[in-house]
Amino acid sequence: MTKPLVIAHRGACGYLPEHTFASKALAIGQGADFLELDLVMTKDDQLVVIHDHFLDGISNVADYFPDRARADGHFYVMDFTLAEIRQLQMTEPFIQHAGQQQAIYPNRFPLWASRFSIHTFEEELQFIRGLEKTLSCSIGLYVEIKAPWLHHQARKDISLATLTLLKKYGYYQRTENIIVETFDYHELLRIKYQLLPMLGVELPLHFLIAYTDWQETQEKISENKWRNYSYDWVFTEEGIKEIATHFDGISPEFTMLLDGQLSRKGNIVPTKLGYWAKQYGLGVHTYTVRKDKLPEYANSMEELLEALIKAGANGIFTDFPDLAVQYFST
Repeated sequence: MTKPLVIAHRGACGYLPEHTFASKALAIGQGADFLELDLVMTKDDQLVVIHDHFLDGISNVADYFPDRARADGHFYVMDFTLAEIRQLQMTEPFIQHAGQQQAIYPNRFPLWASRFSIHTFEEELQFIRGLEKTLSCSIGLYVEIKAPWLHHQARKDISLATLTLLKKYGYYQRTENIIVETFDYHELLRIKYQLLPMLGVELPLHFLIAYTDWQETQEKISENKWRNYSYDWVFTEEGIKEIATHFDGISPEFTMLLDGQLSRKGNIVPTKLGYWAKQYGLGVHTYTVRKDKLPEYANSMEELLEALIKAGANGIFTDFPDLAVQYFST
């Protein structure tokens, strides 16, 4: 690889609503190497492309199904059938403040402008294969399996469903333009040593890294008891060495590659994480670089990109793939 990979985070979502076909097509037009897909299962076991396992904050689900929220106030994808989800309109991410919807990124595409909807994983695979035919190119897919633990609690095997559909559409070899990842380390081990051999498939696997206090993942400790998974072991050389014995790479947040306490404008300091990963042969694809959400120590998106590459990243998830492509082409 002569230059870092540009991974379109939920498509070119800095310009169009995330995970829409429009956002994905724009990202390809902007020269992205990979499109990121986040997968969640519906009540009737259909895989849909959506960032979180909630429908609120991205759709008008509260207008159509006001009584379907769980006790925590969220509308879970797995509580709705695909037919019900197809009734919804999706938009830019928003939060509720003082009874009003506020866009999380106010300078991006306007809330509720035009019409966008949630689609299935199979529809996106058909879309990608169609674009590859018309554009005479290969389009990379970066597939994230969301919250396998939550699906297991609901007796749903999202990993098996994902890999089965990938195989159906011809993604079954390491030579393919495909990477599969998840935040769930135990599930990633299951994918590698149980599901892939069972299906006769071999795919590159990356371990997505979170901070423990994000409560991103739960692990099962008894038949009906689960606890928050600790990622603390990952931020050690021994942890990275262990990951390298199983997987192809890691996907850390960019704050894990850069020392936020020591870094200052004009002097961005790397952590040891990227160095250890390179030492043990792991790819490092870091998330998420946004020109409209820079850390205090970065003067520009370009400066942040440069610092991340120096810190060991060889792939960048970004909402603005055109800017990353332009930077890495100079």
